[in-house]
Amino acid sequence: MRICTLPRKLKNHMHTKMALNITSVKTSSDGVWQGDNPFHYAFPLLIIQTTLIIFISRLLAFFLKPLRQPKVIAEILGGILLGPSALGKNHEFMLWVFPSWSTPILDTVASIGLLFFLFLVGLELDLTSIRRSGKKALVIATAGILLPFLFGIGITFLLRKAISGADRVGYTQCFLFMGVSLSITAFPVLARILAELKLLTTPVGETAMAAAAFNDIAAWVLLALAVALASGSHQNPLSSLWVLISGAGFVIFMVVVIRPTMNRVASRCSNHGKVEEGYICLTLAGVMLSGFMTDFIGIHSIFGAFVFGLMIPKNGEFSGRLIRRIEDFVCGLLLPLYFASSGLKTDVNKIEGVKAWGLLAVVITTACTGKILGTFLMGMACMIPMRESFALGLLMNTKGLVELIVLNIGKEKKVLNDEMFAILVMMALVTTFMTTPLVMAAYKPARNITATVHHRSLSESSSHHSQTLQFDLRVIACVHGPQISPSMTNLINLIQSPNTYSTLKLYILHLIELTEMSSSIAMVHRVRKNGVPCFTGNKGSEVGSKSNKVKVRKSTAISALATMHEDICHVAERKKATIVILPIHRPCQEGETGHCWEVVNRSVLMHAPCTVALMVDRGGFGVDCDRKRICVVFVGGPDDREAVELGGRLAAQPDTKVSIIRFLMKGKDNRHPDDVDIEKELDERLLEEFRRRWDGEAKYVEKSTHNMMEELLAIGKNEEFGLVIVGRGRFPATMVAGILEQEAERSLELGVIGNLLAFSGGQEIASSVLVVQKHDQAKEDQERTMFDQHLV
Repeated sequence: MRICTLPRKLKNHMHTKMALNITSVKTSSDGVWQGDNPFHYAFPLLIIQTTLIIFISRLLAFFLKPLRQPKVIAEILGGILLGPSALGKNHEFMLWVFPSWSTPILDTVASIGLLFFLFLVGLELDLTSIRRSGKKALVIATAGILLPFLFGIGITFLLRKAISGADRVGYTQCFLFMGVSLSITAFPVLARILAELKLLTTPVGETAMAAAAFNDIAAWVLLALAVALASGSHQNPLSSLWVLISGAGFVIFMVVVIRPTMNRVASRCSNHGKVEEGYICLTLAGVMLSGFMTDFIGIHSIFGAFVFGLMIPKNGEFSGRLIRRIEDFVCGLLLPLYFASSGLKTDVNKIEGVKAWGLLAVVITTACTGKILGTFLMGMACMIPMRESFALGLLMNTKGLVELIVLNIGKEKKVLNDEMFAILVMMALVTTFMTTPLVMAAYKPARNITATVHHRSLSESSSHHSQTLQFDLRVIACVHGPQISPSMTNLINLIQSPNTYSTLKLYILHLIELTEMSSSIAMVHRVRKNGVPCFTGNKGSEVGSKSNKVKVRKSTAISALATMHEDICHVAERKKATIVILPIHRPCQEGETGHCWEVVNRSVLMHAPCTVALMVDRGGFGVDCDRKRICVVFVGGPDDREAVELGGRLAAQPDTKVSIIRFLMKGKDNRHPDDVDIEKELDERLLEEFRRRWDGEAKYVEKSTHNMMEELLAIGKNEEFGLVIVGRGRFPATMVAGILEQEAERSLELGVIGNLLAFSGGQEIASSVLVVQKHDQAKEDQERTMFDQHLV
């Protein structure tokens, strides 16, 4: 019996010796061929740990995505699975992958990631925007903090009595950490949940974001107080006072000295139009020094990084450049290490027995009741409807990374023991997990773009207008950046009918991509502060002026690219839009299909309840441009007929010259293979009506050719035309046989002719291109099938 147990004893003795002799651990090995085991060296083991952590967190995020859970849930669960709650139960696994001597190394790297993440959080929070949020958000945030804090008095008393060892720490220190953990709202996690539920730009979403921002600031102040008191509990009571005074002095120094300095740096970068590398490096060094200063004071290094982030100006290129430089590395690689480090400290097995699980249920119930009830009651007092107030309470109950930071600091300061720590981590996990399904059940507005809708087009609106002499043309102009393209500006001005009976209602929809990174939330703040882009009309006058009979409405859609089309189509249906105009950038490159705006455009083309126009701006059709000649290419079919209808509207403008060029193939059948007589009759009737109505004001030309491709490229290269309008498709295949051979693989978005003019003519094509599609219900299923096959 003694012989069997000897190897295990020796192994444990060697492991203990290695754990104690941390200074003897080398950074890298000489390789397996030299007899070294990489798992016994710091850097190779760190690589293995990092890879395993990222793999597990991403795998869990993939499985939780159908449940619409934020990524932070997967990262917290991944950390718990790697810890003593699951895989860590295996002694061999912990000995090989997470030996005790590697814990300080992993914690150090994770702390660097946490330091820079808190800098990003401070960079997200715009204090100016928060001050403009109004008293409503402030009082709602205050109520959402005070009531959970009051409930924390009873919870602290209960846990100190029920859990052995919990009363070794002073009641005040324990109460402060408990109150902060119950009252906190995870601002970044809340923003992503709102975006996932399409509530980010609704009144409920805006109020929740503003209240969460107030809550975030208050939580960090309270946590600083809790840390200061915990730091002084082991020495004389005056040390806590010195910590608080030093912390206040640090904040004053940052506001008085660092903030003006960073303002000058940001202003200089904006004036020069570029951000110098030296400023970036100095700023990153400033983050580290700020963290050192607050750690030196006795608070925590993350407070220095957070305050330093608040001091950075939010406008201009400087803050955006900082975010782009560090967010991918910090949020994608280093931050998951912090969750794993926390998971290694979380032992759910400490929650054993009916008593412990009963305590967990009480803590979860109390946390939810305090946060939801406080927010709900104050929302009702602020005259917010009951349904919205309840949804606001559910949203403000979101926990996440910030909660985990608070709990880890509490455990580090010996305020929370293992069982209390495990209970509060599980509380944070459950409350965040339940937020999305509860909000969807209680509030999320019904939105189904595949439901039966009323489809609208320019041809139908023109027919209605000719009968009633009154029609409101409703246009949705989508923009990606802070500027509307000059060609789109001019096009919208010209669409407006000059007669006195027609009114143009213009809806400018600012599209903002929401990613998993923090810069998306910073972008949300800028939109709330600055609004959407300003739209100007002819002679610099605002389009919304009464003299032009144009009514302008501005809105913002903040969503992931995969669901952005839902927002656009929803607005188009709700506003009864006649046409949606989308800007076109470069086509997606190979392997990039799911990550560019082309996917959004294709989805809108499939689902839009109205006419869609895709704009390729080459700068030749701007407001101040002299080239106001427009060419409409006509081959045949419903999309080309819609393009002619648009050309007719543009021909009504006194300074615009429109030319219709109809192509006929020599020696070939120019008719449609299906529904020949109907389609031909519709084409001829429309062209006859156009010639009759715009005789003398618009030019009509028929061209017979053997090579349409050369003719089309010649039109694009002709500097006479500032804009070329084409239909997206549904014309006789024999008419474009030569083009199909070369453009079929790339024509899903713009169609065969549109793609030829937009991307196949090189730099020689000077004209802007507008590709028009009339919605056709019968075509929707076919388009969806083609799009899905392309993605596969």
